[in-house]
Amino acid sequence: MIKFITALIFTSLTLPVHAQLMSQGNPFKGLVLSCKHIYPIQKSYLNRHINYRKLTKNLEAKTVDKFIESLDPSKVYLLKSDVDKIKKDMKNIFAKLDRGECKAIEQARKTYEMRVKERVKFVKAHLSKGFKFDKKTELILDSDKRKFAKKLKDAEAYHKKYLQFQVGNYVSTDEPMKEAKEKVAKNYDRLLKKVNNFRKDDLWTSYLNAFSRSLDPHSSYFSKEMLEDFQISMSLSLEGIGATLSSKDGFTVIEQLVPGGAAFRSSKLKPKDKIIGVAQGKTGAFQNVIEMELRDVVRKIRGKKGTVVRLSVLRKAAKKNERFTVELIRDKINLEEDAASITYIDRNIGGKKVKGKMEGGKNYKVGLINLPSFYADGTKKGRSAAKDIKKLIKEAKKKKVSGLVLDLSQNGGGSLDDAVSIAGLFFKVGNVVKQSSRDPDQGEIELADDDKDVDWTGPLVVLTSKVSASASEIVSGTLKDYKRAIIVGGKKTFGKGTVQSVERLYPGLGALKTTVGMFYTAGGASTQHVGVSADIILPSNYDVAEIGEDTLDFSLPPKKIKPFLTQDAYVRSGKNKWNQVDQALISQLKTKSTKRVNTDKDFQKIIKELDKAKKKSKMIKVSELFEDKDKKEDDKKKDKDKNKKHDPELAKKEKHEKYMKRADIKESLNILFDFIVFENKKMKVSANNN
Repeated sequence: MIKFITALIFTSLTLPVHAQLMSQGNPFKGLVLSCKHIYPIQKSYLNRHINYRKLTKNLEAKTVDKFIESLDPSKVYLLKSDVDKIKKDMKNIFAKLDRGECKAIEQARKTYEMRVKERVKFVKAHLSKGFKFDKKTELILDSDKRKFAKKLKDAEAYHKKYLQFQVGNYVSTDEPMKEAKEKVAKNYDRLLKKVNNFRKDDLWTSYLNAFSRSLDPHSSYFSKEMLEDFQISMSLSLEGIGATLSSKDGFTVIEQLVPGGAAFRSSKLKPKDKIIGVAQGKTGAFQNVIEMELRDVVRKIRGKKGTVVRLSVLRKAAKKNERFTVELIRDKINLEEDAASITYIDRNIGGKKVKGKMEGGKNYKVGLINLPSFYADGTKKGRSAAKDIKKLIKEAKKKKVSGLVLDLSQNGGGSLDDAVSIAGLFFKVGNVVKQSSRDPDQGEIELADDDKDVDWTGPLVVLTSKVSASASEIVSGTLKDYKRAIIVGGKKTFGKGTVQSVERLYPGLGALKTTVGMFYTAGGASTQHVGVSADIILPSNYDVAEIGEDTLDFSLPPKKIKPFLTQDAYVRSGKNKWNQVDQALISQLKTKSTKRVNTDKDFQKIIKELDKAKKKSKMIKVSELFEDKDKKEDDKKKDKDKNKKHDPELAKKEKHEKYMKRADIKESLNILFDFIVFENKKMKVSANNN
């Protein structure tokens, strides 16, 4: 789950009062999720979900598909005939569950267990006799691009290739072949042990998660253990690496890095990286986590503040798949590193350099505000993103800046209230966002900025990317709707425009996370799928097909409502006057930006990488696991200076320097300076005409 804005409303949820939910005596004592709870829990989702109100055939078919996916996500165990049989047995599953019948679900699990046992036997026999390591092996890991094997021999043929990849993971780190094969065999022993020790409540959890994920990608079921994990992840005292993870194709995938966390501060990890091994401490042995349950991987990564965890990571790159190791020190999330900050940039425009000095022209100062997240501690007197941005703008005005860039390019969301307040800093008063409800008669909940001050009236550029989500989309979308700012960056933002609530069930039964509404910016458009499009598009590494709300299974479609712009937001004269951005200005700035981008080495490099990524084969080569050794040596050389590595101030300085060298940061500043020059020319023409 990516770190997006979600209305996390914790409430107690009373299920429909069925006698089967109650145990003898105290109805809440010792409750364990069982078959009889499934149907009432499904109905509870439907009482809250924004789109679904009935258990339809279409929803049933999607649930069955998702359940099969949960059993065998990597498509290496079940055969097509098994899948067909499971689908046949699970026909009318909703009606069966209403009658308290769960045999079809249990039988599907037994079929999976049977295939796992067969395959473990095959793997161990192949590793001990017929296995010969071949770096040239090619295989398709992405299960979306593969079908279930029709025959057992086809499944075994693929598994032989899969074993080449698994053994290659160890051999590429200089593990001797014998030990590599032994470790892979032990991984299968662990899988078999896990299959044999599988609990019934885990099976019901898998089914309920399949059902909830069929509603939309952000609804889910939290078992008792998962609810505890979720509460820890939302806690201010969270200790770990600061990353949200998901499971796909048997891999643990990084979805988002939490700003301020150890993973974010390392600057080595990215969304979509696959964690394939975890080791404790500086010298602990790596444990392969491919095919391991996500919650077990999370527990291995999570740990006490100050302790070391090492991750073995596989990254899909344009030229080749990279494999590398990252060492992280677990820590509490450092909100200070996640806080808004400002950098001032001076530039002479129109002057000439004479003997090392600028002569003529005009000097300008601008401010670059970096906001990594919309943070808030939940108290009136506490720190928040909105309060910090307001202070930074006040400071910038004292320094007489001519324009501001608001950088939301790495911002995945956060506090809705702060998003509304931050948007309102740039116009007088007015509507910012509406949240829909499932009942059309109730209308939408309207959120508006009522602060009459316009904190910043001058030129404003907002920098976004495809990972800018939720609250970032509300701010950038609203400012675009009011024509208050020029949006610069990737083609569009992430496109998540939904809100979720979390309701606890009876003790022992976990909780439901349900999508209960959709957001609309003041222009009446939902950010769902479409995101916020940039006025001036810059090439971005994030502009790939795998990122975006519209790539997620069963994502809700976008909708529109009537615009609800507030006329009082506009100030056309006096102290708080601000100028609307028009298309003529955007066109002029876009022309100048395009010329720079076409000759900029960094942007051209990004364009080439994107082109290569589009042409990349769906196949992965085992040899690619061995091709990043030179890069590892380079990384070792960079880390040679220990004092440099452990100097916090120097590390902070280097991080900032790297940030300022980013192509999109530099170009957003170029656009702002052009913006300021055009505005000044317009003012001169207006003054002369008067």
